[in-house]
Amino acid sequence: MTLPRLSSSRRPLRLLQDRMATGLITAGGIGVLLAILAIGVFLVWETLPLLAIGDTLALAKLSPLAWGTLKAALAALLFAIPVALGAAIYSALFMSARLRSRIKPTLEMMEAIPGVVVGFIAGLILAPWVERHLASALVLIVWLPLSAALAGLLWHWAKSRLRRRLPLSWAGLWLVPWLAIMVAVALWLAPWMEQQWLGGDLRQLLDQRYGMDYATRNALIVGIAMGFAVIPSIYSLAEDALADVPSTLIEGAQALGASRWQAMWKVALVAAGPGIFSAIMIGAGRAVGETMIVLMASGNTALFSASPFEGMRSMAAAIAIELPEASPGGQTYHLLILAALVLFIFTFLVNTLAEVVRQRLRRRFRQMGGTL
Repeated sequence: MTLPRLSSSRRPLRLLQDRMATGLITAGGIGVLLAILAIGVFLVWETLPLLAIGDTLALAKLSPLAWGTLKAALAALLFAIPVALGAAIYSALFMSARLRSRIKPTLEMMEAIPGVVVGFIAGLILAPWVERHLASALVLIVWLPLSAALAGLLWHWAKSRLRRRLPLSWAGLWLVPWLAIMVAVALWLAPWMEQQWLGGDLRQLLDQRYGMDYATRNALIVGIAMGFAVIPSIYSLAEDALADVPSTLIEGAQALGASRWQAMWKVALVAAGPGIFSAIMIGAGRAVGETMIVLMASGNTALFSASPFEGMRSMAAAIAIELPEASPGGQTYHLLILAALVLFIFTFLVNTLAEVVRQRLRRRFRQMGGTL
């Protein structure tokens, strides 16, 4: 079926519209690049007086903020990467198409939750609960992954009739009541374990034996809350990379004798490796630049401490708190602008690296005959 041709009187109008649209798109792209360049130039210009002075003591004041930023980002990634990548692998390679069409958009919608809402819940609900039930929280963190692995082991040992009733492609649903039961068991056993093995008070034991002071808002709370906010970004990009791996690669590996697990581990993950790396880098950039969650859940204490039970202050949080009150031209003002410049450079490098890796992935798929 051929499309009807435009009349000769409408062709100039259509050509004009196309040129206008192309010009607007080009102008918008150039405007974005110029805006980014202007931000970078402004930040460099405002930090030149501080760099010209060469006050190492003033620059050393940024060290606790840099450490807090890295500590918060690392805590978030330690929580987010296993969950996000596990969900991406399952939904892309094992989940049924019908369930995937419902679960994937739901998980991606989590990215629309404002950071201030996540920080509010973490600071006012999660932090006090963990403070009152520290042993239960730590048991849950350890026990939930083990209980999921136990469910997989029991499913593998089950009879074929039971496995047909509980297919692996729908494990995302039938695992929910199992995990709920495991949570109830952990919450029931944790107080008894704390009483029998930890002297009845885990916080007191940490303080007396290891010298670890527990703050209400700490890196553990930030890691859980910010990890929850970072999961959708990593999941979406990693899932797309895994789903776009040509099925002929996996089928060929299985035809050569590889199991489903071996095909996933040695073929799918290797082929989608650059895309997964790009997803992790973008998630790291989101974690480093997050402000409200760290501001509301970290305690805002500029400490050099590796303890997950003590607070921290990140660069983004310090800028949000102190910049409105800093006098222009003062040392504090220039220090905060320098912190903003460091965040800007880090985010720029991370996103550039992620884009380079994504382009490499695209070239690899073109060579394989796939599409991305």
